[in-house]
Amino acid sequence: MLSRLIGEDVDLAWSPGPDLWKVKMDPSQVDQILVNLCVNARDAITGVGKITIESKNITIGQVYCKTHIDFVPGDYIMLAISDNGSGMSKKVQERIYEPFYTTKELGKGTGLGLATVYGIVKQNRGFINLYSEINEGTTFKIYLPRFIDEDAAHTTVPATMAPEGNGETILLVEDESVLREVAQTMLKELGYVVLIASTPGEGINIAKNHRSEIHLLITDVIMPEMNGRDLSKLIRKIQPEIKCMFTSGYTANVIAHHGVLDEDVWFLPKPFSMNDLALKVHQLLEAE
Repeated sequence: MLSRLIGEDVDLAWSPGPDLWKVKMDPSQVDQILVNLCVNARDAITGVGKITIESKNITIGQVYCKTHIDFVPGDYIMLAISDNGSGMSKKVQERIYEPFYTTKELGKGTGLGLATVYGIVKQNRGFINLYSEINEGTTFKIYLPRFIDEDAAHTTVPATMAPEGNGETILLVEDESVLREVAQTMLKELGYVVLIASTPGEGINIAKNHRSEIHLLITDVIMPEMNGRDLSKLIRKIQPEIKCMFTSGYTANVIAHHGVLDEDVWFLPKPFSMNDLALKVHQLLEAE
């Protein structure tokens, strides 16, 4: 059905995660979410393009929820719908869930598609995140709460301890203030020294002026000033031994499609829990 809706010029990629948890909701509502988001994605693409649908299990922690009031800690199934279309400005993003708000030409949109998606997600005690930049495409990430049946409720999984740092210095470059604050708080609690920058230019200046070694660069992939890969190359000229990890609200498949990331890079999708961040940073710092 989706292939017919989006047409032959747009490639539809389906990438389900392994061993997905259960959700409890009306299956027709899942269809509505997918149809509305895929139609919007199709309309954002001029000519040939790609839409990617992905799913995975994800746990959202307390630290992230402190700065994202609508979110509740817990286990969720994440459903992501991404496109490589025209993207949206911040101004448009602020209004997209309003009923009857549309950026489409007269007669080509009712303004009810995203309002419907938002309503369904909220009705099912879920959450929705949007990542979009002009000319860089759009990703909607929908989080639906995990349904625990009686058998699963009696099965406990031992919690893994988040490995802590030893005072290593990390340069964090993130243009979204809330996400920057969350990541900074997590890293400090894990025992790292954190240098923060809101723009790539600011990050370069910090790298130039910092007198001691910076062990790790954590940078958003897609930013208005320059992408994370180009930033890492410039900073490596200043700090040749620095290691790099990239983060993004766009999924890894979408980032790879943009050609921004190579296959062997370290990548952490947003949102991430403190445990996810701790493990990834520890593994990268310990890697040869």
